[in-house]
Amino acid sequence: MNNFFLIAGPCVVESEATSMDIAKRLVDITSRLAIPFYFKGSYRKANRSRGDSFAGIGDIKALEILAKVRKKYGCPIVTDIHNPEEAAMAAEYVDVLQIPAFLCRQTDLLVAAAKTGKTVNIKKGQFLAPDSMKFAVEKVREQGNDNVMLTDRGTMFGYGDLLVDFRSIPIMQRTGCPVIMDITHSLQQPNQSSGVTGGQPQMIETIARAAIAVGADGLFMETHPHPSEAKSDGANMLQLDLVEPLLEKLLRIYRAIH
Repeated sequence: MNNFFLIAGPCVVESEATSMDIAKRLVDITSRLAIPFYFKGSYRKANRSRGDSFAGIGDIKALEILAKVRKKYGCPIVTDIHNPEEAAMAAEYVDVLQIPAFLCRQTDLLVAAAKTGKTVNIKKGQFLAPDSMKFAVEKVREQGNDNVMLTDRGTMFGYGDLLVDFRSIPIMQRTGCPVIMDITHSLQQPNQSSGVTGGQPQMIETIARAAIAVGADGLFMETHPHPSEAKSDGANMLQLDLVEPLLEKLLRIYRAIH
């Protein structure tokens, strides 16, 4: 691969129009820059802090929108699953099944995802040491599925903040899996008293540049034309207009070290 790859999109599928707009912009940018691209969108957010937070427009409706994105733009699709029963359902519409960080040790979930034959992207738990992720990888590989990726999204630091230990990237690469840095969720400020997660989007470029410099295989980011209006995780998203200039900077770093 000549460049790092990118997984990007809105946090959760809000509407067909918004998904198509974001996908078009990202496909145009990554095609011009020759960056392999995966479109990401959750069909449902099952881990909201508050019960009244937006969780989705309906599983099948959202999955059908993701399938339309793939058909129209030709990019592989990534989505989260939350329990074993969802694996086969989501696999009919997408290319990569993503295991949320809080669920990365759930054996039944990992096994169900592996058995679909789809690529499985496992997010490192905020509570886990990077070396422990080798056991999650083994659970997938034991099902005969070697298509595994790992994503770091920071580690808990106190009750309301995360930190990024960049040693995690080479440590997790020892598994032989591509390792991705989530440059938006790693800047979350969870467990806020309001029940709405905060963030530090002004630090996205810092985390991204460091990740590329230490050898990350890919980057994960959530983006939206108007993050303040996003229905989930807007506080730590990268504004869509800022994606292209950031990727241009990151390519210069990547090419300088390869």
